[in-house]
Order: sequence, then C-alpha cells, then structure tokens
Amino acid sequence: MKYVSMFDKIDLHLIRVLHTVLTERSVSRAALKLGMYQPAVSAALKRLRELAGDPLLVRSGSGMVPTVAALRMVEPAAEILRSAETLFAQARSFDPATTHHSFSLAASDYLDPLFLPHLVTQIKGQSPNSHIEIHPLSADGDYRQHLAQGHYDVVIGNWSKPPQELHLGRLFGDEVVCLVSVQHPAARRGWDIEAWLTAEHIAPTPTHPGARGFIDDHLASQGLVRNITARCPHFGLIPAMVAGSLLVLTTGRQYCERFTTTLPVKVLPCPVPFPRMMYYQLWHERTHASAAGRWLREQVKSVAAALRRPEADAAAA
Repeated sequence: MKYVSMFDKIDLHLIRVLHTVLTERSVSRAALKLGMYQPAVSAALKRLRELAGDPLLVRSGSGMVPTVAALRMVEPAAEILRSAETLFAQARSFDPATTHHSFSLAASDYLDPLFLPHLVTQIKGQSPNSHIEIHPLSADGDYRQHLAQGHYDVVIGNWSKPPQELHLGRLFGDEVVCLVSVQHPAARRGWDIEAWLTAEHIAPTPTHPGARGFIDDHLASQGLVRNITARCPHFGLIPAMVAGSLLVLTTGRQYCERFTTTLPVKVLPCPVPFPRMMYYQLWHERTHASAAGRWLREQVKSVAAALRRPEADAAAA
C-alpha cells in the first residue's frame, strides 16, 4: 500500500521537472527550458523534496548543487523519460527499416499463387529485421478469435458476406471461370449448364463439416448442385490434378491464368452465372490504429494492386 500511495503522487511531468532541475542546477534555468513560470517549478521542486525526504538541491557559493541522493536520481529519471518517449513514439510512428516487429497473417490459398511470395518479398525488402508468420485459413483455427486476441494482424481471403464486426479492406474482384485439361471434351466443344453440373469437379476440402465455399453457396441459392468427385485440402496442387484428368476446377480467373503457361490446362467460361469473387483483408479494432498494422495493410493492398488484372482492378474500385 505504501508503494501504491507513493506511485499515485508521482507523474511524468514531475519526473521531467526533477531531471531538468538537477541537470540545470537552477530553478530559473529549468523554468526557461521547461517553458514554465519559475514559481511553478519551485512548487514542483517543493513536492519533490517532500516525496524524497531530501533537499535535492542545496546552495554552494553563488550556485546550487545536487545532494548525494539527488545525484543518484539523475540517471533513473532520464531512463524513465526515455522509456516514456519510446513507449508513445512507437504507438504513433513505425519505421519498417529498423523495426524488429513480428507480423502474423492468415491467408486463403485460393489467392493468386504469386500473392504471398510477392508480399513476403516486399515486406522483407522494406523491413529486413521483421519476422513474418503465415497461417492457413482452416478448420483448426477461428480467425475471428485469433484477430481479437492479437494472434493475427490481418486475415486475407474471399467471403460472400464478410463479418460485420471486423474492419474490411477490399483488395480485388475476380471473374469466376473454369480450369480444365486441354484434353477435356469441353475444351473443344464447350458446354452448357447441364454438362457443367454433371462433369467431374474438384473442390477444396471444407474448412469444417457442412461448410460450403463461395461456389457451392451460390449454386445452392440457385437450387443447383455440381458433381464433386474429388476434394483436396491443398489448393495449390489442384491445377496439376486438373491437368492430368477430366476434373474441373471452378474459381477466380486470376488464379487459373497463372497456370496456363506452365501446365496443359485451359480456362473456360463458366455456363452458370456467378457474381464476382471478392477478396478482402480483415482486421480487428485492436490493431486498427496501430502504425505497424497500418503499414502491413498497406503492403497487402499494394501487392494485390500490382498483381490484379485491369478488369479486376476496375471492378474492385
């Protein structure tokens, strides 16, 4: 209780007066440096003497000198002021070039396959001492809870209805298309809705039992069901599976077109009309004002803008 009582009587301004008076060794010079009236500094010094139980400054000839106890206070007072300045400066500003900050984000693997490599390259290029942790969006983690608890700074993915309690930044929109092998019959003769529904589809493994992704959510709203004969939890492996089979992958054009130059696959229009797939970054109120959080979100936005196609750019504006 004695410690709490003493702590309640000291504020940062009083520590600043203490340090200035002791280093200037003059109440009048300290007043000028602090931009205060001399009687106010004298009053503060009186309070400090009462708290310390020591005169702190005593007369010596024509000047004033610190007491032994006061000399022991100079460096601790300076350290307190430095720590306070650092504490609030870090809250207001952020220097990526010198920070050792740890960034944590979760991202859907339905994203453009170049997105995360480009994002990591950009972050490390501008903030070489920073640390980056990338987590999957999966059934093993509740991303809303992770954001609220500070485990994630940002979550990136596509949602038909993003959670309203989170902050949202739109990244880009994309057209829904199909990726098939160049040997697929539809690659030569096209297809209608019935042929597309009955074709063999491959889809990502649901994040939890009963969960439906963007594609199947929309189909269900139209009373339609596609013929899913294969599922895979690793979205990045699906294009290679499509290339060697008659499976159909339905997702965003930007993702599909990344594979047309490296695999024997072709992008086809989807005969079922879909709204555009919208990709967002989500973050919690707890990091909304964070300078480091703002910087990270700016990197995410700039990488997304650099990768998206012109038509997707226009749709997301």
